[in-house]
Amino acid sequence: MKKNTGAIGVMAALAMALLVACSQEAGGGAADGKAVLRLTDDPTGGAHAVNERLARMFTEHTGIGVEFVPAPSSATDRLALYLQFLGARSSDVDVYQIDVIWPGILAEHMVDLRPSFQDDLTGHFAPIVENNTVGDKLVAVPWFADAGILYCRTDLLEKYGFDAPPETWDDLERMARTIQEGERAAGNKDFWGYVWQGSAYEGLTCNVVEWLASSGAGSIVEPDGTVSIDSPEAAHAIARAAGWVNTISPPGVTTYKEEEARHVFHTGQAAFMRNWPYAYTLMQAEDSAVRDKFDVCVLPGEKGEHAAALGGWQLAVSAYSAHREEAIELVKFLSSPEAQKARALDASLLPSRTRLYDDPEIAAAIPFFPAMKEVFTNAAPRPSTVTGEDYNQVSTIVFQNVNRVLSGQTDAKTAVSKIGTELEKVMERSR
Repeated sequence: MKKNTGAIGVMAALAMALLVACSQEAGGGAADGKAVLRLTDDPTGGAHAVNERLARMFTEHTGIGVEFVPAPSSATDRLALYLQFLGARSSDVDVYQIDVIWPGILAEHMVDLRPSFQDDLTGHFAPIVENNTVGDKLVAVPWFADAGILYCRTDLLEKYGFDAPPETWDDLERMARTIQEGERAAGNKDFWGYVWQGSAYEGLTCNVVEWLASSGAGSIVEPDGTVSIDSPEAAHAIARAAGWVNTISPPGVTTYKEEEARHVFHTGQAAFMRNWPYAYTLMQAEDSAVRDKFDVCVLPGEKGEHAAALGGWQLAVSAYSAHREEAIELVKFLSSPEAQKARALDASLLPSRTRLYDDPEIAAAIPFFPAMKEVFTNAAPRPSTVTGEDYNQVSTIVFQNVNRVLSGQTDAKTAVSKIGTELEKVMERSR
């Protein structure tokens, strides 16, 4: 197997940087090697191997031990496990990997990291830092990022005379319809213009966030707690998406999650797809019908208002840790530019640090990375921070009602009114 020489070089640079940092420490309390930190991680995840190497490096140069606490792959199951630990005020875990929608849920149980990271925060994408801030408290530090993106069939854009990806939603509809009609006329009766996630689950909420933010309709719940989805602009954005069903999108899109959408695009049966960056590597595999025939870009928007639902994972320090200072040092190390570069090269995980998107070594290894810089700059967070522990209920209200619009069971105006009424009740209880 060919070695990733770029990642090896990064590891060497990281070791040197860590050695220098340690030499500048005035004999910190963990230098005696007695402290052992416990960090959650999914042992089945693709990044676990590089996480283990980084942990060993940290221990070698600081004397601070690191052990991994197995965490479920399912985000729902993982959150339930975390709440058990934290509800018991357990010191068994020092550093938690947390989803981007959990800072509001877990804020009371985590150390405020702003005093320790204040001078370093400008290096991360601002929307992620804002998402991780509850009140004035920095609940977690960005570790790796994720955001919704548009996949485009470049060969078909050229074939049908389009010299650039769609800039607006009207452009997307026009281009998708033209390509779909042309491919079907050529004999591919199962070809569709656009696939996305329309099933009643969290992924639909992500799409809704993008539709609203890119259409000047604001968010679902604004940062100050104002419920804003009940508006003509929001109804228009959702009605437009409903109009795609069975025109440029298959009727089954109302049951699609990420993998269903990817399968259609992967097999060469769609011109455009909304998905997450994980799909890029899969569609460059040898079994892909679109290998080397697609590119990624920002999702469309109106009047220059592009938006991408924010995803990704963060690192948080437990307020119940017996080794807070040592845990903060581990978070500094794992979130450093060198560590994020190693994880990008080894596991194709998107850094939260802006300057790494201009790194030629990463760009050479993973060609779509540079394009993601603009995507994250325009990332739109879900209203998880402002709604806190009520977020799951908020999201469920949104995706269930919007799915009914997509399925033709109600109209968008009625749906946003109902969503607004139900969300007002949720927010009122939390005030």
